[in-house]
Amino acid sequence: MRTLLFLMLVSTTPLFAQSYAEYEPSAQHPYGRPNPEAPEAVNDFAPMIGRSVCQSQTRNPDQSWNAPQEMIWTFKYIMNGMAVQDETLKEDGSHSGSIRQYIPDSARWYVHYYSSGAPTPTLPAWEGTVSEAKDKLVLYRPQQAPNGMDGYSRLTFSSFTEDGFEWVGEWVDPAEQFVYPTWKISCRQKQTGE
Repeated sequence: MRTLLFLMLVSTTPLFAQSYAEYEPSAQHPYGRPNPEAPEAVNDFAPMIGRSVCQSQTRNPDQSWNAPQEMIWTFKYIMNGMAVQDETLKEDGSHSGSIRQYIPDSARWYVHYYSSGAPTPTLPAWEGTVSEAKDKLVLYRPQQAPNGMDGYSRLTFSSFTEDGFEWVGEWVDPAEQFVYPTWKISCRQKQTGE
């Protein structure tokens, strides 16, 4: 009886696994696939899916820019193709990532960020959408400037090509008239593995 039960479990497990993990990363699709049952917006991150070699540059407190450092930025579909996760591996040994979920009720992306350099019990979150022109993905999080002025941390993905994309992190005032870039990333070598 035990043998029969074991054989039944073994013979049905691959079928069961396919039904709930069909769109997860696999040998055939190393970065997963969008689930057709997911909101259409899950495709907003399609230009970033894969592994990209990038140059990352951050701004110093004295407003000068640090030297660029190499970074590997990997995006993949998670939660059986219903969301997107990314991970950065940086030349200086600092690493970070995000979990990106689209919530249809608000028609917005919610991006939860984590980092090896600043672990926190509560992950900060940005929210946003694709621009009307469909050429940018813009996310915001309320953030005060060092002088106490209200504003936002604004993150923008843009300049999408088959080989890469651009990203910039900026502080902006509420009217977005004053823009202060703090971090920029240029990705130009993309591997999709498909």
